[in-house]
Order: sequence, then structure tokens, then C-alpha cells
Amino acid sequence: MDKVWLKRYPHDVPENIDPDRYQSLLEMFENAVHHFADSPAFINMGQEMTYRKLEERSRAFAAYLQNQLGLKKGDRVALMMPNLLQYPIALFGVLRAGLVVVNVNPLYTPRELEHQLNDSGATAIVIVSNFAHTLEEVVFNTQIKHVILTRMGDQLSPVKATLVNFVVKYIKRLIPKYHLPDAISFRSVLQLGRRMQYVKPNVINDDLAFLQYTGGTTGVAKGAMLTHRNMLANLEQAKAAYAPLLRPGKELIVTALPLYHIFALTVNGLLFIELGGRNLLITNPRDIPGFVKELAQYPFTAISGVNTLFNAMLNNADFHKLDFSSLRLSVGGGMSVLKSVAEKWETLTGKHLLEGYGLTECSPLVAGNPHDLKHYSGSIGLPVPSTDVRLVDDNGKDVALGEAGELLIRGPQVMLGYWQRPEATDEVLKDGWLSTGDIVTVDDEGFLRIVDRKKDMILVSGFNVYPNEIEDVVSSHPKVLEAAAIGVPSKSSGEKVKICVVKKDPSLTADELLVHCRHYLTGYKIPKVVEFRDELPKSNVGKILRRELRDEQPKQESSELKKVS
Repeated sequence: MDKVWLKRYPHDVPENIDPDRYQSLLEMFENAVHHFADSPAFINMGQEMTYRKLEERSRAFAAYLQNQLGLKKGDRVALMMPNLLQYPIALFGVLRAGLVVVNVNPLYTPRELEHQLNDSGATAIVIVSNFAHTLEEVVFNTQIKHVILTRMGDQLSPVKATLVNFVVKYIKRLIPKYHLPDAISFRSVLQLGRRMQYVKPNVINDDLAFLQYTGGTTGVAKGAMLTHRNMLANLEQAKAAYAPLLRPGKELIVTALPLYHIFALTVNGLLFIELGGRNLLITNPRDIPGFVKELAQYPFTAISGVNTLFNAMLNNADFHKLDFSSLRLSVGGGMSVLKSVAEKWETLTGKHLLEGYGLTECSPLVAGNPHDLKHYSGSIGLPVPSTDVRLVDDNGKDVALGEAGELLIRGPQVMLGYWQRPEATDEVLKDGWLSTGDIVTVDDEGFLRIVDRKKDMILVSGFNVYPNEIEDVVSSHPKVLEAAAIGVPSKSSGEKVKICVVKKDPSLTADELLVHCRHYLTGYKIPKVVEFRDELPKSNVGKILRRELRDEQPKQESSELKKVS
């Protein structure tokens, strides 16, 4: 049925890309270093690192892995740190040694960390000292043989490094006690590696580059096998979609999302490396006042984020004082961008917030709004170049144009499968098509709109209720900061809608909110339970976790709960 869709690509966006433009990520990196050697590549805590320095340090890191640790092509190395200068050094060091990167969320519990290390079979890990105590609890239950330990300030100037490391450890007390006697420091690794010979391995496009673990929202976390070709294809797809707004060697992108997350890794990290851009790394984006203070120091031209991050910035008074005259590209992903947030962003910055859609299994970009779109559309846009999509019903049959169906994807960015999980792979990959589990509609121009996740859909008396629609309406109320809709059991209707709300204005009442909902929603969609909360559970990148809200339901309800008959 995709033949009837009219993809409204801007005139300067090709319908297809060349996924084999580079032989590997190594070649892409070397090309960027050659063209932009003395330009800043990354900025963190006021410290700049040029492409030349990144090349030198990542080469030393790769040489150490090859020589001192004796790691061979295909071995897995875990990286467990927030956005620091150490991350891109380690990232490209691992890739340049012909090894596989296993990105790890630093906020993992010991149980989650143990699972990912064992599942991936990683034999080495690079970890920031703030989280070393977590590793200590499980390291002897894993295959980890080599621990490389870094401190927050280790790649800053000597004076600043001493100050940052002192404040983190002794003033803010952010480093719990740990005991890893065989660990070697990141700085020592670079010093030793500089004196070792680096041998460039024979890496080709089909070689594995990343084991990128899914968030584990359904069952156990699984490692998506992403090849060099997967990542390079998605880089080219992102470039085709956004490059008309960007100028090689002249862009500065704000990277508040962690680079260990696939969205920031591809769109911020790899794309802007290839373009010779600068990445402003934000180590702690949850500190919104500190984040905004840092933004004020740089004429940033691009920014990516999730809806909750954009919303938090828009609710900060100092953010409204920033100069947005240099801003050229704003990209939202990871979760749906709400209309209220998108419109406020456009009003303040003068730039449209381009919503995109992707998933870990697709490296991640699948669709995005065209760069020439002028206003919020509620759409996730068009499939990026060289991407085929289908919408199917529960029986796997194509649905009619305009009807909702599960989104299937085919393209060069689609993963090989899940690491050592053939059955799980077979469940989602069939005849080259990846099943996303997302319910989507498409219009006659090819614009896609997510209705919702299959598992998040609420069934009220046989009617489908999609949480995104409820959240969009509730969040449009001026006294609401954030909202999440879930289904809870109902004797009369099977399920009923519950809305969990964080207030912007303390005077907001449930009755006032329900009056608002009745203006915009039909009867069965109106929330029957309203719960006011101080905060909503979120993932490491700020995505609201409806699953956790559903899991809480057997527990005692809040005293501020409003039940509606």
C-alpha cells in the first residue's frame, strides 16, 4: 500500500542515500579529522577538545586496548559514563581498535548492570568513579577482566580538573565508597597508549559496531546488534533530512541527552562529527538552572531533546532571556512532542520544533518532519530516505489508507537482530520488515502520525483510547506542567482512563481539569481518575514511563486522588 503514498520531500532532500559511502565508522572519523583537525569537536565544562586531540587520544586508547589488554576484533567493551570528554575518546578508541561498544546507563542498579555485562559478554569497562560502587557489587559475577576508571574532571585543564574532582568528591559527596583494586585510571591508559603502536584493523561495513540495549520496558533488556553500515546509513539519512539547515564546520549542537543513548549518539554525535560541528556536552541536564546558565555562554545553532526537557527549559525564566538568533535546527524525539510544548517553543525561539521518530532497533531514525515545515503538525513526519514503511492489522494485512495499523519498517538502518536471542529476533524481524509495536496512521502525502504503543492503548468499553491524545489535551491546560495517561481496571468498562498530573500552578483542582477535558474529549476518553503527583517517573533521557505508573496501581493511592463517577 505504500505505492499510494505521496512523500512530500523538500526539493533538496533525496529519496535515497548511499549507505556504503564509507567503509566503516573508522573511515568516517578519519575523514572528519582530516578536514576539521584544528576545529573544536567537543566542549564540556568550558574545556574544548579539537578533532586533532580527539584523534590523538582515541588512537592512544585504541593502542592500549590492542596491546596492553590484548583485546581482539569483535570483543565487547562497556562504556558507563555521562556526557564527558572521556566518552568520545573511549567511543572512538573502542571502534578504532575493531571492538564493539556496549553503552551502559550510569544510573543502572547492580542487577541491571550485571544483566547487561553478562548478556553482552563484555570483558572490559570504562566507568566514571561516581558509579564505581555499583560495579563493585557485581563485577565478580561477570566476565569483566579490565576496569578503566575515570573521574569527572579528568579531561579538563589541570587546575579545573583538580577543582572539579575535589568538589564532586568532597563538597557534593557524589562518589560513594568503592573498592576496585585492579582498576587502572583513564589518564594512565592514555599516557601508556601514546607509547604503543596502533594497528588499524580491517573493519568492514557488516562488522558489529554497537550492542545497544533497549530500555527493557517489555521484559528483559535486549542488545540490538547495530553494524557499522547500520549506523553510517542512519547518519546519511539524518544528514539528508537535516543538512539543508546545516553548514559543515560551522554548527554548534547542544547535547543534553546522554551520548550513550542511541538518539544523541547518532543525531548529535556521529552526524555532527561528520559535519565537522561542535558538540556542547551537558553532563547534568536535570540541573535546569545550571544548564541554562551554560547555554547563555554559547551561540548554539542546533539542539535536540525530548518533550520533558523542552518543557522544563520553557518553564525556566532565564531560558526566555537567551539569544536564539543563531538557532537553525531543533529536533525532538524519544517520546511524542506535545502540541503545547511545540507551540511555546516556536513562539519563544522563532524556530519550528521538528519532531522525529525512531527506535533503538533502527539506529534510531525512521521518520522526521521536513525541514521546511513551518508549524507544528502533530505528525512524526515522513520516512527518512531509503526507508520503506507499511501499516498492518493484527493479522499482518495492510490496512487501508487513513486507517491505523502497526508500523513495519524496512531499510539499511534496521538492526541485524537481538544479541544471542534468535527467538526474540524472529518475533520482530520477518522477511526484512521490523515490527515496531507502534500504532500509526498515514495521510495521502505520506505523513505519519503515532496513535500509540500497542501495550499503552487503553480499552474502554471496546473503544480504543490513546494516551497521547489525552496527555495532549491535559497538558494544554495552563496550570499543568506534565501529564501521563494510563488505563486502570474498571468493573463496568473493562478499563478507565487515569491521568497523573504534575501541577504548574498549585491552585489547580481535579474538577477544573475535568471541565477542561470535557471541552475537547468525547465521554469515554475523559479521565475517570485524576492523581496529582510531585513528579512523574522517567527514563534516563526523560521519557515518561507509563509502565511504572501502571505497576504502581496495586499500591496505596495518593490522598490527592480524585475519582469521578
